[in-house]
Amino acid sequence: MSFLAPLFLLGALAIGLPVVFHLIRRSSREQVQFSSLMFLQPSPPRVTKRSRLEHLLLLLLRCIVICLLALGFARPFFQKPMLANSLPETGRKVILLIDTSASMRREGVWAAAVDKAGEVLRKLSPADQVAVFTFDSQVRQLVSFDQWSAMNAGERATLAAGRVAQSSPSWAGTQLGTALITAAEAFTEADKQSRNLAPQRIVLITDLQEGSRLDGLQGYDWPRGMDVQIERIPARRPTNAGLQWVAETDEAAKATTNAGTRIRVSNSANAQREQFQLHWEGVAAALPLDIYVPPGQSRIIGAPKLPNNTVGEQLVLTGDDDTFDNSVYLLRPKAEQISVLFAGNEVETDPAQPLFYLKRAFQQTRQQQVEIVARPGTTDFAPAELAKARLLIATDRLPENQFAAAQAFVGGGGTLLFAAKTAAAAETIGRLAGVDGLSGDEITATNYAMLSLIEFGHPLFAPFSDPRYNDFTKIHFWKYRRLDTTRLPDARVLARFDSGDPALVEIPKGKGRLLVLTSGWQPADSQLALSSKFVPLLYSILDLAGGIHAQVTQFQVGQTVDLTPFGVTPSGSSASTVVKPDGSKVGLAAGETKFSQTDQPGIYTVASTQPPGRFAVNLDPAESRTAPLPIDQLERLGVPLKPREVEWAKQAEHKQQLHAAELENQQKLWRWLTLAAVVVLLVETWLAGWLTRRVGIKAGVAT
Repeated sequence: MSFLAPLFLLGALAIGLPVVFHLIRRSSREQVQFSSLMFLQPSPPRVTKRSRLEHLLLLLLRCIVICLLALGFARPFFQKPMLANSLPETGRKVILLIDTSASMRREGVWAAAVDKAGEVLRKLSPADQVAVFTFDSQVRQLVSFDQWSAMNAGERATLAAGRVAQSSPSWAGTQLGTALITAAEAFTEADKQSRNLAPQRIVLITDLQEGSRLDGLQGYDWPRGMDVQIERIPARRPTNAGLQWVAETDEAAKATTNAGTRIRVSNSANAQREQFQLHWEGVAAALPLDIYVPPGQSRIIGAPKLPNNTVGEQLVLTGDDDTFDNSVYLLRPKAEQISVLFAGNEVETDPAQPLFYLKRAFQQTRQQQVEIVARPGTTDFAPAELAKARLLIATDRLPENQFAAAQAFVGGGGTLLFAAKTAAAAETIGRLAGVDGLSGDEITATNYAMLSLIEFGHPLFAPFSDPRYNDFTKIHFWKYRRLDTTRLPDARVLARFDSGDPALVEIPKGKGRLLVLTSGWQPADSQLALSSKFVPLLYSILDLAGGIHAQVTQFQVGQTVDLTPFGVTPSGSSASTVVKPDGSKVGLAAGETKFSQTDQPGIYTVASTQPPGRFAVNLDPAESRTAPLPIDQLERLGVPLKPREVEWAKQAEHKQQLHAAELENQQKLWRWLTLAAVVVLLVETWLAGWLTRRVGIKAGVAT
């Protein structure tokens, strides 16, 4: 027998009270006739050695009443075994999800993960259905449910563990959120095929570091009956520091120096070291740089100084426990050569002409070198110049030889900016747009004209859309040319003067476009060349024309690289070859410009171009954040984690209590005990009354 409230059994100790009361004699049985007792004090009842129990049956009944009440309040019930939650005959469905990201390269972590995977596989029931996945930035399947079922039951765990042992950590980042969602959807697909709804569990084997990306977990609808069991693999050494390339500034000296190279050095929160050194690999003459980084913090520093005429491409951090993220590879991109053609008989040294300001608007930087190629009307454009040019600029009527070249340039996908400085330019603008006889009127503003109704949603004015930069009212225009845009096919007015006349018009033509600025930027026409908006506006036009394609040489592991800036063209007729840092070669088909096999950090070389293109691939900086990720963060994102052992014990205890309460409610023994107590109490009352009457009768006879 069991009890829901066993503490009430202590009430049975109250049976001592009837015993004490029965030992106390309050009056003597014998009565002696005496004259008067008014002058005597009654003596209190006392227990003496000669006291003995009387009316044992009455005492027994009273003790039984107290015991029955104590038992009733303790709510007794007869225990029955609780039915265990038996698993279906097909067992559970288990997905073993193993982390193979770069952080698993730390000393001893991957070996421990392989051992843990084998242990989990050996503990599985023969009726369980198992699939094995690995993940980093992508999810890969090692063993499917069908392959597991096709294996011999006695060899499944060994074969699956062997496939895990054949894997190895990659250099990619940790997309933990994507991996968990992919595993959950694999359960859904398996249920659709087998139509067997069995309990589901994801066993996650990972170092669970802070750099794990949890994209997609927030708000994800997890399938019912599924939980996630986390097997965290701790690192042997807690300290881990990592490197990250931050940015580069314009060089102030020679191109071979390391001016502007900045590096972020971060230290893990649980680190036990804080002193490190940074040096250039393979450059013995460069002195190392001592760095102090407290645990949990980062420092941005300049790279160690390189000797003159020396190039460094790999920075290495020493003094760290784990070296997997202690290198960063750097390549300086070559300045992009951008050609802009200018058609007109202007002298670039004349401050009254547009070419004077155009030459000075495009500054030479480390990333870009814009070359203005001016051709007078008597000179034809060379085909090579037109093919190389990103933008064509004209300010006046074009002679026939240049007109034909400009028309072909626009029709082939180029952009022509026509900044009309005379009304006679309207005829050429019309012919370029496919309209004959277009004329323009010369307008001289009374005071000055201003730009208004600017279409900031257009890519040309998008850089000025911020309220801090969209004020064009300070630019005054003295003269402009009025054009009838209704005659221009598909013309789109991007800006107007405050008079309502068009100021900037975009006209699509073939694969290219024609931009018409109805006023020049020279001082005779406007203050545009002298304003702060002039240079950004020209660069925006150049960008719209496709002229700015800065060569990117820094990538992360797993990113796809566009090889077009390195000389690989979609129209190429020959295959391309990329040499990876380990010396292996990857061939690309003719016309293929995307390279996705950036699976290791280092310097990659596009060997099929002349000169060979080079780009650097570095580790994802998030992999250096190796401090443990709080499991509570996964719970807050809704991941259905398997209860911990303490919580599991509490749940089992609570379940046992509910089972006991249900049994007690069904049996309700307390009612019978209470009824028995009432019956015994009635018997005790009758017996006590009978004994009292009997004593009274004897006393009367004695007197």
